[in-house]
Amino acid sequence: MFDAHEVTLTVNGKPVQATVDARMNLADFLRHDLRLTGTHVGCEHGVCGACTVLVDGASVRACLMLAVQADGRSVETIESMADGKILHPIQAALARHHGLQCGYCTPGVVMTLRELDRDRDGRALGEDEIRAALSGNLCRCTGYQGMVDAVLELFGANVGHLPTHD
Repeated sequence: MFDAHEVTLTVNGKPVQATVDARMNLADFLRHDLRLTGTHVGCEHGVCGACTVLVDGASVRACLMLAVQADGRSVETIESMADGKILHPIQAALARHHGLQCGYCTPGVVMTLRELDRDRDGRALGEDEIRAALSGNLCRCTGYQGMVDAVLELFGANVGHLPTHD
């Protein structure tokens, strides 16, 4: 038997009500219950960043947060980024600069960069600040330079905030 809890939250702008096991982490809730499989689970220890989502605008490791902790909060996943087949500017820049390869880390990287854009308040970012922001996302394929180049294209000049699809 499990300890069931009712939760009400907003996921990608849509209200969600569900009954969850008190021990279920947010990543499993998103992937298995809501079928939002873009949030990847890598290390299950909060180290790799593959499961990064935004909760009330701040990045969190969905493998470390319990679904019951999301009750009453707003969650954004990678599925909120593209508008149909039109990529978000962050996704498009990563593709242009070969900042993604196998794609496993990509959802967490994109969500980290989404938060970085919101937090920078329109100011230009330098390479050191970009690398510091990406340091919580492990990638075995790209070597990070393509990611950094993509972010420099988007945020290196004072271009303001990127558009949203909200």
